[in-house]
Amino acid sequence: MEQLGLAIGRTLEPGELVILTGPLGAGKTTFTRGLAEGLGVRGPVQSPTFVIARTHPSLVGGAPLVHVDAYRLGSGAELDDLDLDLARSVVVVEWGRGMAEELADSWWDIELERPVGGDDGLDDSELDADAPRIVTIVRGGV
Repeated sequence: MEQLGLAIGRTLEPGELVILTGPLGAGKTTFTRGLAEGLGVRGPVQSPTFVIARTHPSLVGGAPLVHVDAYRLGSGAELDDLDLDLARSVVVVEWGRGMAEELADSWWDIELERPVGGDDGLDDSELDADAPRIVTIVRGGV
């Protein structure tokens, strides 16, 4: 997940919105950590669950990364109330599907899925960082 985030992060520009969807442990924050490295921003990147949004300034003169966790937010209006600097930042919103799309005219919708114990032969205790993921990337609003 981190390598995918790194590759995508190298292509993003100010004003880009990335919406990450997936269950707990799917790799949303790990993906964002790679994306941050690709952007060249200050770390460490950790889940912003309790602070809701964290800004990582650029170390290379590029766009800062605004990392948002919308899990505890109830609506798009609450997300809008954060007054994010969308025009000059790259904004990543974990758990943002269904509320973050209103923030921009276009966005990246990235869904991360992890295998679930059962049919694939894995039990839930084997779902670690190296377990395979299914990633679906859709460009929304364009």
